[in-house]
Amino acid sequence: MAEKVAVIGAGGWGTALALVLNENGQTVTIYEYFNTYAKHLDKKRINTKFLPGIRIPDSVNITSDLSEAVKDAKIIVIAIPSKFVRGVLDLLKKSDIKKDVVILSVVKGIDTKTLERMSEIIKKKLGSKTKLAVLSGPSHAEEVGRKMPTAVIVASGNSKIANYLQNIFSNKYFRVYTSKDVVGVELGGALKNVIALSKGILDGMKLGDNTKAALLTRGMAEMKRLALKLGAKSETLNGLAGFGDLIVTCMSPHSRNRSVGERIGRGEKLSSILNSMDMVAEGVTTSEAVFKLAKKEKVDMPIVAETYGVLFKQNNPKKAVYNLMKRKLKKEEIF
Repeated sequence: MAEKVAVIGAGGWGTALALVLNENGQTVTIYEYFNTYAKHLDKKRINTKFLPGIRIPDSVNITSDLSEAVKDAKIIVIAIPSKFVRGVLDLLKKSDIKKDVVILSVVKGIDTKTLERMSEIIKKKLGSKTKLAVLSGPSHAEEVGRKMPTAVIVASGNSKIANYLQNIFSNKYFRVYTSKDVVGVELGGALKNVIALSKGILDGMKLGDNTKAALLTRGMAEMKRLALKLGAKSETLNGLAGFGDLIVTCMSPHSRNRSVGERIGRGEKLSSILNSMDMVAEGVTTSEAVFKLAKKEKVDMPIVAETYGVLFKQNNPKKAVYNLMKRKLKKEEIF
């Protein structure tokens, strides 16, 4: 039986997931905040800003009315930048959402003020008994929208919810695995964006493959170090939400975070880069959040610290690389 699903956010990822759900026979509504762009999407049926070249079927509803989007929805997918999540949740609390609705966060970020993960914010806003799951993994919207084979992971403390969403989303090109490790899946999706920014900086500086391999390997060690301290499982970071997402975000031309880093490595200013973009590079704000979180938890994350310095303190990228290479010699630590 078709379920009614509301996708909150008409960015590339929200649109791509709406297409997956529509393909699977679900009744899908996309909520777009700006009325003008919602009308554009409904008329043109192509997300020209965020997912160009891919048609949105007429069977997908599009609205700028949040109450209309979530009315009678069995599943609400949160697919917006992390900085807007609190505001949308406040609006959802005022909307007529079903008591047993399943909230699925696909947001890959950490709150810069409270240092909370998105699932923590959702539970605070909507209640601890909220049926909640998170979805992450190596999944560029541009490829999912073109039905290229993709594997992701959905995590929930409730196995029934994870299995339910696995069946709702899975099809011949979109494969979903399940997990109970919400912390690991969320942190993997957020932390890899910081390393992707670093990798982009190396690209912009035209440094070699040796340098980039070292960065990814040691970056993964930093990711695991913090994630394990916060309660994640090592196998989660070794899987799709960690290692898999790290690879695709660091290596792909589709990666906004890697692209932002590359432009910084070429000498552009962060402010001018961000002003030139319609899309959001979550890794920028996440770099600040992770830097603060590492200090709070007393976790050694030198790559994160140097990346933060380049982004927010205008430190020289060449000096940042030098600082990393000249750190005290030590044994290799996996995490």
